[in-house]
Amino acid sequence: MRQRLAFAASAVLLASAASAAPARVDATPDALAAAMRGSQVVILGEVHDNGIQHVLRAAALRKLVEGGARPAIAFEQFDQPMQGAIEAARKERPRDVDYLVAQAKAAPGWTWEHYKPFVALALEYDLPIVAANLSREDAMKVATGEGEHDAAVPDAFLREHRSAVERGHCNMLPPQAVQGMARAQIARDRALARAILPYASRGVVLLTGNGHARIDVGVPYWLPAGARAESKSIGILERFEPATAPAFDAWVVTESVERPDPCAGLARQMKPKG
Repeated sequence: MRQRLAFAASAVLLASAASAAPARVDATPDALAAAMRGSQVVILGEVHDNGIQHVLRAAALRKLVEGGARPAIAFEQFDQPMQGAIEAARKERPRDVDYLVAQAKAAPGWTWEHYKPFVALALEYDLPIVAANLSREDAMKVATGEGEHDAAVPDAFLREHRSAVERGHCNMLPPQAVQGMARAQIARDRALARAILPYASRGVVLLTGNGHARIDVGVPYWLPAGARAESKSIGILERFEPATAPAFDAWVVTESVERPDPCAGLARQMKPKG
């Protein structure tokens, strides 16, 4: 009973200021926390390698929690089959962030220094940590046509996913690869939506890329109508890319970070050996 009351209190705190958020949110922890407050499900976007955005999101989420909210924190960065390992790590070493990340066999492709503050916050306040993503193995099966995927989507929906894959890979991929990767992206969105749904009644914040956070083709599309009505998708964009802002319920614009030309790097990877 005590736990149910705590869940109910958390739900009230997250929903107490329910109202339509302004389209654009200032890039400050206070403003972002205020934008998150009022929704049972928050889908919080990011540019994965932008440390400025991670610092902002972590500070905002801490303000939300320090204000009394107790949402689950769901991670795209943890694959669903690792949920048991995460729970075991919490029992064995309750405050050891590095141990939990290691036991969850977190993919090295993620810059974990960006995500450890969120894990630390969850451990500090005993918040559920949700491994939300489809495993790489299952995503590969979908991409190659071996796994299950829902093809019953509008043509325009699938075209947008294909276009996003093409743009994201500098228009260098062969058509068959684009189709498979688009199917895998859709499967990931559905998996993320299923993972967060059980936590909607207490409140949940999903940490994920901006592509997954899009309301037109991302995770929100796959939420049931009731959960979607109680959700808010917040894109965290870099300066000079606000054209994608209408794809979110609200958005923040931060500075971009210096990075190597991704197209040049991909061209080198795809160049035939020898």
